[in-house]
Amino acid sequence: MPPKVLAKVIRGETVESVHRGHLIVMDGEGNVILSIGEPKSVTFFRSASKPLQAVPLIASGAADEFHYSEEEIALACASHSGEARHVRIAQLMIERIGLSEVHLRCGAHLPFYEKEAERMQRAGEYPTQFHNNCSGKHAAMLALAKHIEADIATYDLLENPVQQRILETISKFTEFPVGKIKIGIDGCAAPNFALLIQSMALSFINLMRPHKFDPATQNAAERIVSAMSKFPELIGGSERLDTMLMQAAEGRIISKVGADGVWLCGVLPSEEHPTGLAIALKVEDGDDRRARPVTATAILKHLGVIAADSLPELSPMPIKNRRGDLVGTVESSLPPIAT
Repeated sequence: MPPKVLAKVIRGETVESVHRGHLIVMDGEGNVILSIGEPKSVTFFRSASKPLQAVPLIASGAADEFHYSEEEIALACASHSGEARHVRIAQLMIERIGLSEVHLRCGAHLPFYEKEAERMQRAGEYPTQFHNNCSGKHAAMLALAKHIEADIATYDLLENPVQQRILETISKFTEFPVGKIKIGIDGCAAPNFALLIQSMALSFINLMRPHKFDPATQNAAERIVSAMSKFPELIGGSERLDTMLMQAAEGRIISKVGADGVWLCGVLPSEEHPTGLAIALKVEDGDDRRARPVTATAILKHLGVIAADSLPELSPMPIKNRRGDLVGTVESSLPPIAT
């Protein structure tokens, strides 16, 4: 199946452009509730895989050895904005294992939070690796390396036992064979994983309902879901999609974006959705700023997970000119969803 139109950009009364992609919604038993485009397409998981990459940190005992808090576990799953709180927690994660910033291999970039980035530039401050949105994930990888006595200098390489454990975890939760997972290098220099979009959705079902796994893995999954649910402001940050969606849903979801138009969401079991739901989205052109927030917000409204009048700035998304006048909208093209 070809990709389908997920969102339309409308200027005045004319459709100016469209964003196509693939989307799947599954219930906790693996039944397909909605399928748009081709969910069997292969793409990279990108940062939407971070909650799974954090599983070995807990299942191995490393998180407990180093006394990581729920906030630190949340930051291990995050693509954070580089705000002061995020940076401090990442620093604490490294300090707890007796290492320093020099041991991180994620690289430095300015904070995603524009106000903090502007403040730093005005003050003549340079970003550190702690400002990198993946610093929590990398700190967690280093903690795992120390716990299992793997080489900390090469913790980011695929052949390192840290990355092998993560690869095995990705395979376990996605139910996708290790030998069929294609490997690429992510923006933070760590390995990342290409597999079926529907397998990504399945991984979030298994994260929310980990009963088929061993006790250590079950415990890890439960703690990750709990940490993400309790600290949505750490998963993204101010003005970031994951945080905005989780706050609007008031603890009913876990949300995790990935670069190039990827979004994974788990709707926790409830009276309306007894077995929970998993959503996987890939915007074909990699758009992160228009199609993804509009589609994600619209589908959660369709499912009744967030109120129909919540997040009006995201779906439909207003388009304004340089003067601030409203000149158009980005609107969802999703069909009605029966659940």
